[in-house]
Amino acid sequence: MSQATRLRDILILMRQDGRVSVEGLAARFGVTLQTIRRDLTDLAEQGKVQRVHGGAILPSAVANIGYEDRRDLNEKAKAAIAQRCVQDIPNGCSLFLNIGTTTEAVARSLLGHRDIMVLTNNLNVANILVDNPNCEIIVVGGLLRRADGGLVGTVATQAIQQFKFDLAVISCSALDEDGDMLDYDIQEVGVSQTILRQARRSYLVADHSKFSRRAPARIGSLAQVDGFYTDGPVPTTLASACKSWGTEVTIALGGHKNEHEASSHDPALHSVATK
Repeated sequence: MSQATRLRDILILMRQDGRVSVEGLAARFGVTLQTIRRDLTDLAEQGKVQRVHGGAILPSAVANIGYEDRRDLNEKAKAAIAQRCVQDIPNGCSLFLNIGTTTEAVARSLLGHRDIMVLTNNLNVANILVDNPNCEIIVVGGLLRRADGGLVGTVATQAIQQFKFDLAVISCSALDEDGDMLDYDIQEVGVSQTILRQARRSYLVADHSKFSRRAPARIGSLAQVDGFYTDGPVPTTLASACKSWGTEVTIALGGHKNEHEASSHDPALHSVATK
């Protein structure tokens, strides 16, 4: 069987079941696990599937994939992005981390930071940072989204408005080539927009797979953030737009394909002040 035929049949199976496993496909087609992994990687790069631990699922334009699958997706890339991002987060600052598995990776990379205050609407971020005794943690209130430990809605928005923090590090579910940051939950979008308004500086952390996903709700534009940390090449037109906006693009070492840094910066940050 040719690869083209196998890829077609894999997509047929996915439309039937919504998800496939590497082991199941290898047994079905009589090929090695490595061959199936390459097939799924090819389909993922074409935007036709979303890779998850042990297999793949169909991407959705209206609903996010499950939290456990998101956590396993591009785990190495998220860690590389997080490690590079925290190099530009100084000790002694205040920052906000929003909902997302990439911001959770940032939290893990902050465990060695000193004298920081982290505000978050992500219970997972708070639980991670408990292990850093030099980090003050503020969890803003809101409607609990049990699926991923996120706090959203009007209560969360109003709570965030009481603060002015040095830096916001946010993630999103999808990125358009025109630079729009997108998400699935309109309540979460409203919270993210408030976070950006209350931050002195802001960074977006998002891996390369976000360019092949679609989501219906718009958070804002990359023109609104100071830095964009990712793990693979940014489309040429968007890279040019970021340059014109003054949005610095940094490609993390150890990321997707191009293991080099596009840029670096050393922001001057200050301590938190409440309104």
